[in-house]
This record gives sequence, C-alpha cells and structure tokens, in this order.
Amino acid sequence: MGFKCGIVGLPNVGKSTLFNALSQTAAAQAANYPFCTIEPNVGDVGVPDPRLDRLAAIGKSAQIIPTRLTFVDIAGLVRGASKGEGLGNQFLANIREVDAIAHVVRCFEDGDVTHVEGGIDPIRDIETIETELMLADLDSLEKRASTLEKRLRGADKEAKEQFDLVQRSLALLQEGKPARLVERKPEEEKTFRMLGLLSSKPVLYVCNVEEASADKGNEYSAKVISRAREEQAEAVVVSAKIESEIAVLPAAEQKDYLDTIGLAEPGLNRVIRAGYKLLHLVTYFTVGPKEARAWTITKGTRAPQAAGVIHTDFEKGFIRSETIAYDDYVGLNGEAGARDAGKLRLEGKDYIVQDGDVLHFRFAN
Repeated sequence: MGFKCGIVGLPNVGKSTLFNALSQTAAAQAANYPFCTIEPNVGDVGVPDPRLDRLAAIGKSAQIIPTRLTFVDIAGLVRGASKGEGLGNQFLANIREVDAIAHVVRCFEDGDVTHVEGGIDPIRDIETIETELMLADLDSLEKRASTLEKRLRGADKEAKEQFDLVQRSLALLQEGKPARLVERKPEEEKTFRMLGLLSSKPVLYVCNVEEASADKGNEYSAKVISRAREEQAEAVVVSAKIESEIAVLPAAEQKDYLDTIGLAEPGLNRVIRAGYKLLHLVTYFTVGPKEARAWTITKGTRAPQAAGVIHTDFEKGFIRSETIAYDDYVGLNGEAGARDAGKLRLEGKDYIVQDGDVLHFRFAN
C-alpha cells in the first residue's frame, strides 16, 4: 500500500534541499531505513519507529523492515501556475497524484538567497500556493458542474450526489477557502475524492528556519504553526541546512552533532512522522526470526484488509488473527510470555486493527 506526500513550495524556500536531505539520510541509514529512488524526484523513505527496533530485539529478528512513505519533489510554483505560468501545468498534474502536501515555507532571512516575492512573509507565501490550487479547482468544478447539470435531467442518482458536493465545494472556494474544509458525511468521502480537488489534499507545513532557530523556531514559524492549528493541519520546524549537514555524517557522529546543537533527533524524523499522521495512517507489526516488519494501514482498517496488505491471499482466506498489543508484547518479553499471561487474543473479521498491534494471521489456502 503506497502513500505519497508531495513536497511543494515557492522557488528558493529550501524545498529541494529538504528532499535531498531525506534521500541522503535514508541512504546513510540503509540498514534500517532504506531509501529507493524511483525517478530523480521521487523516493521511498522508511518511517522511523523505535518500537520496531525493540520488537526485533525481543524476537531476535535477523532483519528489520520499516514501513515507508513516498516523497515527491514537485516543481517549484510561481504566481499564475493555475493558468500555466512557469511549470504550472506540471506542478498541478503532480499534485493530483499525491495523497498529501508537505508545504515548505521559508521562515529565514538570508540576503544571499533571493525571495521571488521580494521579502519574507510565510503567510503570504502559503496563500500564494493555496490560491493557485483553489483557482485550478474552481476552473475544474465549473466545467464539471455544467456536465453534471445535463445528467441531472435524466434523474441520474450518482450525478445528483456529485452535483451536491460540487456546489458545496464551489461555494467554499468562492469564499476563498480550500476544498478540504468542505463539510461532508463519511458516506460522501469516496465521491468527494473522485472530484480530484487539489485544495482538498491534507497539508503539512514545513517551516524552514535558520540554524539558530532549529530547536524552537522563530517569529515566522510561530505564525505558520498558528495558522496550522486554525486549519487543523500539521506543522513542523526544521532547518534544511542543518538536515543536509546531518545527512552526510556517519551514523556514529550524528548523535554527537545533534547534542552539540541541542536537538534530540533530526528534524526530518518529525517531517516523516507528521506526514504519516496527516494521512491518518497507523502501523501494525509482524515479528519472527527472519524479520521484524512494520506495515502501513489507514486508521479504522479491519483485520482481513490489514492482512491483505501483506498478500491478497491472506485477505481472501482470512480466518482470524493472533493479536498482541505492543505494550503487552514488550512487557511480557515476546509472544510466549504474552500467550502464557493470556494477552494473546484471537480476533475475527470485524476486528479493527490498532496502532502497534503485533499480528500473526491464520488463513486458508
């Protein structure tokens, strides 16, 4: 199951520096968090999760395989992209293909790095990109509404459902608000996603600050974090320059470097985890002597569908899952201890897999 997070931003905000640091970090830690470049601007990066290392140690697993996110370095956007300015058409097409947006926002002063808008104003920059996405959505929905109106004359039920969502989305966009804020029922979610609206993508704001502010941020990043709270979005503070320096250090030297500058972990770890959270993803684990492995599912996934992430045959022939909560597995030192303590449960087809579950699936061939 693949999940893509597109890295976007205006030119000269540190977008590509951040992406390059992601790739270098993963390459340097290939044993635990492999990074695979699919194309020059696309890469898979392991999601840092200390629980996986703990489980592998208890299970004496020979290999550790983390779950992954795909990051896409999307072409820089300029004002007018919705009308094809710059690489606008490519930018908009690439955004349609991702599940979420990591929006890199410049929150640092540097006279040697020109800002395309002439000065530092992260909220203005956010609104520039969001406006282009909303303009593209307005154009798309107005065309779609015209087509749907013709289908409505034939009492097409599906067209009516789409038309209602289109009208609600248009009303919000015309107020200058992104489509992700459209109120909708759970049963409308699939139809809403089919509209393919760019401004409906969940957003993670990545505040790129100067080195001195990498720990606590600055006045610019504070404004972005405040906006993220209002939107119920995610926001993290990083210094892309520091991250690029950490990425090329040997693993043994990285902790010393982080201690020297007062950071508990690389900022990119927070970016990856925030992207994971943004997509409402959870992790379950399988543990054995060959490997300890993390698997990605969306929150609310039932056991047969979780099994299908490993192999479709597991879902088709699902019987039940042997289930141990992470805390029980660790506290009782593995499967045998959990079984003896009555903490290994047999769960059926209606069980909703919880974050951290250690699972073993029983299925019929």
